Amino acid sequence: MRGDNRRETWGTKIGLILALAGNAIGIGNFLRFPVQAAQNGGGAFMIPYFVALILMGVPLMWVECAIGRMGGRHGHGHTAGMFGLLWRHRYAKYLGILGLVIPFTIALYYIYITGWTLAYGYFSLTGNYFGVTSREAMGAYLRGFQGVESNQYFSGAGAAYVFFLITLALSMYIIYHGVRGGIETLAKVAMPVLFLIGIALMIRVLTLGTPDLNYPDRNVLNGLGFVWNPQPERLTDASIWLAAAGQIFFTLSIGAGCIPTYASYMREEDDVALTGLSTVSLNELAEVVLGGTIAITAAVVFFGLAETQAIAKGGAFNLGFQALPLIFQQIPLGHLFGALWFLLLFLAAVTSVVALTQPVMALLQDGFGWSRWKATCVLLGGVFIMSQPVIFLLKHGFLDELDFWVGSFGLVLFALIEAILFAWVFGMEHGWAEITKGAAIPVPRLFYYVIKYVTPLFLLFILVAWAIQDVPSKIFMVGVNPEDVPYLWGARLMMIAILVGFGLLVSAAASRKGEGGTR
Repeated sequence: MRGDNRRETWGTKIGLILALAGNAIGIGNFLRFPVQAAQNGGGAFMIPYFVALILMGVPLMWVECAIGRMGGRHGHGHTAGMFGLLWRHRYAKYLGILGLVIPFTIALYYIYITGWTLAYGYFSLTGNYFGVTSREAMGAYLRGFQGVESNQYFSGAGAAYVFFLITLALSMYIIYHGVRGGIETLAKVAMPVLFLIGIALMIRVLTLGTPDLNYPDRNVLNGLGFVWNPQPERLTDASIWLAAAGQIFFTLSIGAGCIPTYASYMREEDDVALTGLSTVSLNELAEVVLGGTIAITAAVVFFGLAETQAIAKGGAFNLGFQALPLIFQQIPLGHLFGALWFLLLFLAAVTSVVALTQPVMALLQDGFGWSRWKATCVLLGGVFIMSQPVIFLLKHGFLDELDFWVGSFGLVLFALIEAILFAWVFGMEHGWAEITKGAAIPVPRLFYYVIKYVTPLFLLFILVAWAIQDVPSKIFMVGVNPEDVPYLWGARLMMIAILVGFGLLVSAAASRKGEGGTR
């Protein structure tokens, strides 16, 4: 008897693709990508970027969609259940727990950051930050808003907390309304609006010209050149290849456990190959065309190359929440364009938030048979309670600690486990049959060998490189302020608690369904 009789399915093909694109398209498309490109050789960065996209991004998108559709046929909407299909062993489900731990933990801080974008959209419309005229002052404005420091702009994190609650409530409202009524409806509205806003902002940036004739080098062409001018001599730099591969992970949301969950609501006749490729294409359109044009180009036009390089080194938030608000104050209709910019970021973020929380919903509904209302209430309570240290311990690096271990290192580790299970344990012949089943486009046979050999080796290279370059200093907290050490240990203990908690939940769900494994 099939296990998916009571499970939801996507209402339309376009709804499925837009939902998957909404999961992939996030703040990083518009902030992290241009910063990474600018820091790593501009056009030179784009060569390894597209190599990683073809050898790792597209194959893993197909793998995760195939795993998800197969899991859905057997009533599994989360990777702990799906891995039991790939490897008929009682311990397989525990490897899949990472596909629950990772998205849930990322959601704890991503919801808070999403609230920032909503707040700054409001601040833009009301002109709240207008009059803050230096990058240093705008940085203080952001830190005050976050509650990191008290200053003349904010006396605590009260405003940020209000927008966090609004974002959390909206996200849970969407999740409560299910796959068709909530997630698909959101995607059908948010994604077209996001692209329309992105195109409008891109056109505005491309027509900025040279605002200050005293600085003729501050123009649109130099802004585009900063990201796109090739530097082939830097292609031998391994760090650029590592950065490009890392960006593919972040931009496509592979290795997070969300794509298999979304794909589990596909119908058996739904096509994996075209769906996955369409999702990747929409994401790249948002990232490479829109994200690669808007923020950095505008920064060069108003601040010049040297200052923009300093902004890029400061990170994505410096670009989006410090530099851009200063620019909006200097252009006609700046209130409107500022609001549109942060609405763009909010739409990108909120569609990712619902994707991050859906795997847990799938566990509670599929594994325990809970109603949508009960599952939503439990999820809401868990996210709310465990978000508090992220919010109030931000200045001690609590969020950054979670983001490294779960939002960076964890993604690659989990994707490597997925790739090995799919290609080598489940078997590439079976896996290839799942990917090509009902395919509306021909899938080149070359990808059979890419998925089996190249993608796992690529993932292993990234994991080992990070383990050598970053993990030791992270483990031993090199350069960390001594007063922050207890809080970072607190973040690690929380991650361990989440891992154990999901392990117990998955074990209980498996026992309830009588899934003990074959060995």
